[in-house]
Amino acid sequence: MIIRPRSFDHADAVRLNDQVQLEYAARYGDEGDVTPLDASMFEPPNGLYLLAYDAQSRPVATGGWRSQEQNDEGYSDGDAEIKRMFVIPEGRGNGLARRILAALEADARAAGRSRMVLETGDKQPEAIALYASSGYTPCEKFGHYRTYESSICLAKPLL
Repeated sequence: MIIRPRSFDHADAVRLNDQVQLEYAARYGDEGDVTPLDASMFEPPNGLYLLAYDAQSRPVATGGWRSQEQNDEGYSDGDAEIKRMFVIPEGRGNGLARRILAALEADARAAGRSRMVLETGDKQPEAIALYASSGYTPCEKFGHYRTYESSICLAKPLL
């Protein structure tokens, strides 16, 4: 597997984002994650978006981080928020999500971010297990879904 930086609006990123949205919709019975995102949020040094490709150059996994500062949605100064972590079903179980997560953490740390944060949901036990085994712990809720009972917010210090 090869992991490459890509723009959030790159055709491969859009394709995987469409797939993850369908999965969110199936798990939660809604339209997917409606958190407002655009490609500029993931541009270095204020973010990064990664895609993993298999040996046939097919995109199989994705994930990104974007800078956040203290605001009325509950973020804190120095936060780096993980967005769109996803591995296609055929690619799961090979450690791709863990590799992307480690690369995102390293990049956010190098960019001077002090805490990695993420929001997931109670119907994503695989994600919860990955983050818990990677040192993430529950934190005060933040972001678009902070008022939803199904929302789970996690954080990990980067410094």
